[in-house]
Amino acid sequence: MDIARWAIPGGVMPKSVISMGGRWVNSTEGYAPYTDQAQTPNCQLTIMDFGGPLLVFEVIGLVDRAGEDGKKYPKKVTNEFYLEEGVIKGGKFYPKGSDQAEPLVDVDVEMGPGDIFENFIHCVRTRKESDLHAGITEGHPSAACCHLGNVSYRLGRQVSGTTRPDVLDKHEEVAKSWETIAQTVKGTLGLDLSKSTYRLGPMLKFDPKREEFVDNAAANLLLTRPYRGPFVVPEKM
Repeated sequence: MDIARWAIPGGVMPKSVISMGGRWVNSTEGYAPYTDQAQTPNCQLTIMDFGGPLLVFEVIGLVDRAGEDGKKYPKKVTNEFYLEEGVIKGGKFYPKGSDQAEPLVDVDVEMGPGDIFENFIHCVRTRKESDLHAGITEGHPSAACCHLGNVSYRLGRQVSGTTRPDVLDKHEEVAKSWETIAQTVKGTLGLDLSKSTYRLGPMLKFDPKREEFVDNAAANLLLTRPYRGPFVVPEKM
């Protein structure tokens, strides 16, 4: 999420967010959306609008296994940037209309020691904020973007698998992401999504400055929760 936000000018918080997906597993009645106490989907698509640029967050948990169709569904964790002049993926730039990759310009960036985990432990020990890969002011909006998508999902409802929200047609890559989820569910579980249901969250408007949803009390209630003492985060730090 941090890397994805790098490509968005002033990309701190989105102006709107919508999320959809489901928790599809084997059940006693066959392959279907599974209903129990769990609230986390294993396939989820979240689209955030930053006032022009879109950040599309795709999660597919039904991977790293051979599907019922015999196809292997490997893990994939990456960032891809779709720009007016082409696409950046796999650490290379592909000009529009070309499948020939061009190397990216090397940028010299000073980083603290270690990978993200080692860096955190190092800074806990040294107490040197200057050694951090990124400060909390960068970590907060990245984590918040994930939470905003989950808020939309939590407020969603089950709809027919043929339901197609308008947001899927905002960009061809958004539509491809949803199609990838549908194909993975069908390939790994044998479930035809068009004959089943999925959870569709509402399109939520968000005020990045106030860090509140606009005219949606139910969504704002999910921005925090009553704390259990003594584990309380003070309102003013």
